[in-house]
Amino acid sequence: MPYRLFYADGSAAMGARVILEEVGETYELIETEIGAGMPRAPELLALNPNGWVPVLLWEHGAIYECGAIVTFLCDRYPEFRLAPAANDADRGVFLQWLFFFSSSLQTAYQMTYHTDRFCESTADHDSVQQRSARRLHELWQVVNDAIGDSNWMLGDRFSAADIYLFMLTTWLSEEHNHPSVENFPNVIRIIDAVVERPSVRKVYSSFIKERSEA
Repeated sequence: MPYRLFYADGSAAMGARVILEEVGETYELIETEIGAGMPRAPELLALNPNGWVPVLLWEHGAIYECGAIVTFLCDRYPEFRLAPAANDADRGVFLQWLFFFSSSLQTAYQMTYHTDRFCESTADHDSVQQRSARRLHELWQVVNDAIGDSNWMLGDRFSAADIYLFMLTTWLSEEHNHPSVENFPNVIRIIDAVVERPSVRKVYSSFIKERSEA
């Protein structure tokens, strides 16, 4: 059976979709409403009680959490070399960055886009969002410094971690006083390389067009 992906534009499901494109597998998108305050589809909640996308359906069930889906697909299709093998010296660093992106960075973004999850009163929303912006600057600086002069997150080796990095940069928002990606030249170097991949150009066509026109 083809994969089925619970999906919403602008969400982490876009990163999972890029990986499906990278491995050339047939898949179906299940368009899903995940806007703040919007009710979640019962079909989504039955698979992921948190109400988030992506959720990937395959022949043996369902998987949620973007980092888990990315790792699952990379390991299922090792011939595409999107992740180091379990006994590869780079495996630990690959998992380190995938977990860092999916936990630390995504949580910092949630403080902006789902502020109510981090405070009891709307009176505290401004404080949480201000901390979100500062935290994003701190975390992206960590990433930028770690890249250094390397071509990719794993040095000279492209991996799904670079796709994940690109996905997260698309969430930076001037409207919410997030840091500009221009502050992180090493991150930009990876972005510029990732956007040349056909999989990314297909999934992120609108974003890439807007970026080129900016």
